[in-house]
Amino acid sequence: MAARARIRVVQTEHLAAAAAAWLGERCELVVCAHDDPRFREAIAEADGLVVRTYTIVGGALLDASPRLRVVGRAGVGLDNIDLAACRARGIAVVHTPDANTQAVVEYVVCLLGDALRPRFALERALSPAEWNRLRAETVGTRQMDELTLGVLGLGRVGRRVAEVAAAIGMRVLFNDLIDPKPARGSAIRVPVEALFAESDVLSIHIDGRASNAKFVNATLIDGMKRDVVFINTSRGFVVDTTALAAWLRAHPRALAMLDVHDPEPIGPDDVMLGVSNARLYPHLASRTERAMENMSWVVEDVLAVLEGRAPRFPAPDHAA
Repeated sequence: MAARARIRVVQTEHLAAAAAAWLGERCELVVCAHDDPRFREAIAEADGLVVRTYTIVGGALLDASPRLRVVGRAGVGLDNIDLAACRARGIAVVHTPDANTQAVVEYVVCLLGDALRPRFALERALSPAEWNRLRAETVGTRQMDELTLGVLGLGRVGRRVAEVAAAIGMRVLFNDLIDPKPARGSAIRVPVEALFAESDVLSIHIDGRASNAKFVNATLIDGMKRDVVFINTSRGFVVDTTALAAWLRAHPRALAMLDVHDPEPIGPDDVMLGVSNARLYPHLASRTERAMENMSWVVEDVLAVLEGRAPRFPAPDHAA
């Protein structure tokens, strides 16, 4: 235990209490937010660093952390970590790639239900006339098993969304830059232009590599169905939101449901604000207690690296 006591890990964002306690029993755990004035002093002696979404691990931070050997991202995406800079310095990066799959899939299904099935809770007794009027007015115009779902990006989350949609009865199309298979279960691979043109519902699940910036561009957006339901729970920067906002204004029957943004939090000049058929959410897809606890257990891989053992979930090469 004496050797472990000399290991210092800095935690900059929230971890589940059990995971933080587990790590704190095995090393010196320093909790210090990335915007705390003491942060630079804390990381100067850090062997490990545990972050979530809003700590940017780039050259400046790494230069200030000469002892750093591992960065743990308590989450899936690695957008906020400069993997090339870490690799050049011999710093391992670990994450929790499957920690929030179920939570995000459930969230996508909830958004789709909100889009297709208008409903409200009664707050008072109604007369028979009011009761009948509300039932007559509250009718979903489309049912899920009548629709085609298009999944852009068939990774862990996209694949599971496709499976759930197929079980509900939807026709499922997908496009993925990596997966070479023409079909995945009942999901059919199509060119990306066809995906956008044929889908009644589009769910975006591409990753945070730099080449995906504004992948959903004006050309693809202009090819969408005029009454499409467009859902993005992946990354804000993969969508050209300026083009999307203009298209939504021109097509009032469409609906965009955006859980991720660029930047976060959104500012008062965000182009999507004021677009009546856009619903904006504050990055909630992975916000279940189980998912957040799963992500927190990145601490196991952080300690593994610091003790000279192989981690279970190193950063993938393609995320560089």
